[in-house]
Amino acid sequence: MSHSTVSSDRIHGAQRSGAGTIKRIRLENFMCHSSLEIELCEWVNFITGQNGSGKSAILTALCIAFGCRAKETQRAYAVVQVEIKNEGVDAFRPETYGDSILIERRITESTSSTILKDRQGRKVASRREDLRELVEHFNIDVENPCVIMSQDKSREFLHSGNDKDKFKFFFKATLLQQVEELLQNISKQLKDAYALVNELENSIRPIELELRELQEKIDNMERVEEISRRVQQLRKLLAWLLVYDMDQKLPKQREIIETLKNRIPACQAKIDSSLHALEKLQERFSKKKVLVSCFMENTSELKKKKEELSEACRSASKEKKELEAEHDRCTSQIQKMLNRVQKLEEQVYDIQEKHIRNTQAEESEIEAQIKELEHEVDRVKSILSSLEDDEYNLSEHCSEARDAVKEMDSKIKDYERKQRDIERQISELRQHQTNRVTAFGGDGVLRLLREIERHHHQFTEPPIGPLGAHVTLVSGGDAWAPAVEQAVGKLPNAFIVTNSKDVSILRKCGRDARYNYFPIIVHKFSRPRVTIPNHSLPQTRHPTTLSLLHADNPTVFNVLVDSGKAERQVLVKDYNSGTAVAFDQRIPNLLEVFTLDGFKMFSRGSVQTILPPNKRIRIGRLCGSFDGQIKEFQRDGSNTREEIAKCKSRKKELEMQAGDFQKRLDNVKRKRLDAERVMTAKRMKLQDVQNSRASEAALSPESTTNELLQEISNVKMEIKKKEAWVETLRERMKVAETKARSLELSHKELEESTKEEIEAFGKAEEELIEIERNITDAKARVAHYQSVMNDKVLPDIKEAEAEYLDLENRRKDAVSGERAMVKHGDRIKKQQMAPPRS
Repeated sequence: MSHSTVSSDRIHGAQRSGAGTIKRIRLENFMCHSSLEIELCEWVNFITGQNGSGKSAILTALCIAFGCRAKETQRAYAVVQVEIKNEGVDAFRPETYGDSILIERRITESTSSTILKDRQGRKVASRREDLRELVEHFNIDVENPCVIMSQDKSREFLHSGNDKDKFKFFFKATLLQQVEELLQNISKQLKDAYALVNELENSIRPIELELRELQEKIDNMERVEEISRRVQQLRKLLAWLLVYDMDQKLPKQREIIETLKNRIPACQAKIDSSLHALEKLQERFSKKKVLVSCFMENTSELKKKKEELSEACRSASKEKKELEAEHDRCTSQIQKMLNRVQKLEEQVYDIQEKHIRNTQAEESEIEAQIKELEHEVDRVKSILSSLEDDEYNLSEHCSEARDAVKEMDSKIKDYERKQRDIERQISELRQHQTNRVTAFGGDGVLRLLREIERHHHQFTEPPIGPLGAHVTLVSGGDAWAPAVEQAVGKLPNAFIVTNSKDVSILRKCGRDARYNYFPIIVHKFSRPRVTIPNHSLPQTRHPTTLSLLHADNPTVFNVLVDSGKAERQVLVKDYNSGTAVAFDQRIPNLLEVFTLDGFKMFSRGSVQTILPPNKRIRIGRLCGSFDGQIKEFQRDGSNTREEIAKCKSRKKELEMQAGDFQKRLDNVKRKRLDAERVMTAKRMKLQDVQNSRASEAALSPESTTNELLQEISNVKMEIKKKEAWVETLRERMKVAETKARSLELSHKELEESTKEEIEAFGKAEEELIEIERNITDAKARVAHYQSVMNDKVLPDIKEAEAEYLDLENRRKDAVSGERAMVKHGDRIKKQQMAPPRS
């Protein structure tokens, strides 16, 4: 054990508190000390000794005792005891520890422990928190170099020349660093506290809201109790008013009944006026339909005439162009002849200047050559004339062949259009065969049925429709199918509803299904099947529309009778029978007559009307089986395809013939042009020979000049002929131009007249559609007023009468119980007049 001495410098002066002063230090097996105990006095203590005697170990022991880590002791096992004075006002828990506290730190290889003991050596605490509380109480910071400065810290401070490190030492030694850390910790704790407060406030808000709601419920319950007390009193008072109320209501109810009964004539008058307007609209519709049919026939004739005029215009234009080409060619030839005359005149002038003699042999040879050339010119001229005739004939044949090809092409297009219509009808019939409902509106009616199914809960009664799906022809009635479908018209596409509210819902379903234009009939579903007496039917041997239709649903049957008038429509086989039944026999209860080929006949008073077949009506929808119709259309399609094949074959032959004519025409034109060039060359050669003979002959210049002048005269005569021909061509060109202009003018006039006809046709068709729409509206008004009469006026009267009877019965009951009510009322009045209890 090394020796050390301790001296104390006692400073006598004012007494101070001794709390926190180290009294004694005891070390066991600590660093270089195996066992050491030192008592320290108050104020300043100095520990001296040689190097390595253990002075720094005492300072390190203090650090260990006050909470430093054990690895700084440099020993595997040690015991450090430090006794601290605990007296005065700054004492730490004096009631527990007394006037001194013993801090014992035991250090082993694996663990270390700290024990706080009182002055008797009893164990008081062993947690590090207790030691930290003690150190903080006495403000002992062993890590602060101003409190405990080791040799290393002292050496580091003294040998450090860096101002930043010195400031860090100062910052730590003055506890500013600790204050900063405390402030940061406090700031963090404040933030956590604020967050906790906000969280608690948020958690309280629902409870506050619930409390306010509970308070409101309590207030409401109090008000409800008060109201219930007042209701009890008012119920008692109400008994006195019953008889008076009944006396007031009965006259008013009688007035209501009278008012409702007065509505019946007005409603019936509206129904009659709507029916009258409907009949007028139907008459206008029939007349306008006849007018539209006439317009259609006139339009087709005008179209054909327009095509003929267009073809004539093209032919005239072509002829004009050919004449212009011929005129240009003749003009060119005249110019060439004029050039020739000029050359001949120049030769006449040259002959007068030259005298050349030729032998008799040369003269004979030239004569022979001239005759041969003249013969060649005549032969070529004859060939040219023949070629011109052939060209004209071939041009006519070619034009006729082209016209025949165009006519055949138009015929093929008509057959192909018919074939497409047949295929479309076969496709529709097959679709109808798969789903019969599609025959009465196509895919649109299927979409409408799905919308009705989706909104079925909104209808008062589910709609019935399309009506054609609920109707079939009776056995053996397929032969009358065309006449029946002409008679029922668009009625098979209609839907039946029970009131006007269902009409609006059904219209909305139609808009959603993109199927808007279909008839809607309002009819009461609860009405039983109509029974028609025999005296109300047309007395004839011919069948009626109703007799050929079968409907299981009584509502559908009633609609056929009420809206379609099917029992008054008579069907006949041909036109003559129809006129006899409609106009000659005067059959009672007869409304209309329909023939198998689609004619509609009726008379209104003295006016007799016959309407042509409506081609827009689809035939065969009401038949029980579509196989027969499909087979018939297939036969028609097969025949049409054969006709198309024949026409195409004929068109091909005509095109080949036209092509052959065109080739021959081109060949003849080419030959004619070659012949003209040959003829021109021959004439030029002949002229050259004649001129050469004239210039070289040993005759006098006067005879040669005469011959040249004769030649010039001949050429001028030829020029005059060509000019005459040019004039003829010009006349023909003027005629052709006049003809072309006339045809164009006729074509324009036809277009103008056609435009007026088409506009008139369009206007008539629009008027027809408008009348048809007005008819539909009029039928809807009639049905509406009938439904108002049946569903509103009459039920309202019955309801008002029932209410009147109920009021009378209630008044009797009230009168019979009047005495009891009077007694009860007196008792209530006494209670009300009594002073309130205190």
